[in-house]
Amino acid sequence: MNNTPPGKAPIELQSLIDAQDHAFVVIDAHYNVVAANKAYSSAYGIPQDEIVGCKCHKVSHHSDTPCWQNGEDCPHREVFDTGEPFHVLHVHYDGDGNEEHVRIKGSPLRSASGELFLGEAIYPVATQDELSCHEQRLIGSSHAFLECVEGLKTAAENDAPLLLHGESGSGKSLAARFIHQHSKRNGRSFVTMDCSAISEKVFESELFGHERGAFTGCVGRRHGLMETADGGVLFLDEIGDMSLNLQGRLLNALETGEFRRVGGRHVLKSDVRIICATQYDLQERIEEGAFRADLYYRIAGIVHRVPSLRDRKEDIPALAKAMVALMEDSKKIKCRLSGKAIDVLQEYSFPGNIRELKNILQQAVLSCTDGFITVEALQLKEHTDVPVQAAGSVKARTNIKCSREDNERAHIKALLTRYKGHRANVAKVLEISERTLYRKLKSFDLTETGKA
Repeated sequence: MNNTPPGKAPIELQSLIDAQDHAFVVIDAHYNVVAANKAYSSAYGIPQDEIVGCKCHKVSHHSDTPCWQNGEDCPHREVFDTGEPFHVLHVHYDGDGNEEHVRIKGSPLRSASGELFLGEAIYPVATQDELSCHEQRLIGSSHAFLECVEGLKTAAENDAPLLLHGESGSGKSLAARFIHQHSKRNGRSFVTMDCSAISEKVFESELFGHERGAFTGCVGRRHGLMETADGGVLFLDEIGDMSLNLQGRLLNALETGEFRRVGGRHVLKSDVRIICATQYDLQERIEEGAFRADLYYRIAGIVHRVPSLRDRKEDIPALAKAMVALMEDSKKIKCRLSGKAIDVLQEYSFPGNIRELKNILQQAVLSCTDGFITVEALQLKEHTDVPVQAAGSVKARTNIKCSREDNERAHIKALLTRYKGHRANVAKVLEISERTLYRKLKSFDLTETGKA
């Protein structure tokens, strides 16, 4: 990169970056583009012979100042300050001024004389259509959401066991399906086991299957979930609710990949990718003696957090509109959210996350008579966000945990009141088993009428 006239890149460098399928650019310490490949110049609508010498922030951000001066994480600043690679999500603008969400991998490059340059590989983040999945609920453009999706795409590229962590209703099952659809196993089965609803009596029969006559009333052979999921994905939802006894039996099957049907003699093998989900901090559960450490290390090859709806409030308008549109089609009702209703939804804390948003909108659509969903039709309960202290402190973690539990308790209490204590209806809205609801009622000291 030295001993070359200003504004010209060595042929060797140009040939190298032109070989990249994605957009790639080399930038000097003063934000000048030193070299760019065809994909980069095409993405930003500037001919290759004109782009060299341009300021990188002018090209990608249409700004006269570097992005860090506008409050963004700047790969140029990070790489030149630390000499280390830096990855970040940004919003760039194409030649027509259209926004595009991109993932940037910034890397330090050095010339023969030791001069430092920035090499940027730029990848477009999936389009809105690609991010839509299963009833249009995996939708968004917020930083928290896009980071989550990028992590899910990375997780889909390998076969390591994956643990999804997130609050109840945040979309962990949708995230698991997204991974399956973007993995090499997408043509095979995606099988779910609700660990919060499985009893010890039927666990082995459900997971491993049974032979005819294995127990009283058994009249035929049945394939278990492990066998059904062969070649695909076995999704163990709410694994934190599984008893210690069942955890031990599950661990043995996961470690060997071998099992026998109940009442069977032959050892069977199944090639499955394990994806687990939990709303609990399993490390805390281990310390409490409620979860096996060896099982945790078996299922947590990759740990990925699914953000709560409170962490991605800017996605609420798009989510709400997509849900209403879907409900319109299924209910043959035409209605849309008023501007004020959208504003109020964005201010609401959503202790029940996306699941609660869906339930609120379902009721609002059914009560819609004049084509508009008003604030009153939303029937929102009072929930406010609790200020969070400095991240990382014990007190902050305790307050976060308490605020989540308080929000969940208030949400369940409101549902009990709304459904006049009908536990089955409340469990259906929450998309959990009655057994799990009963355990939550006991934990929150709530009766079935919603009174403490």
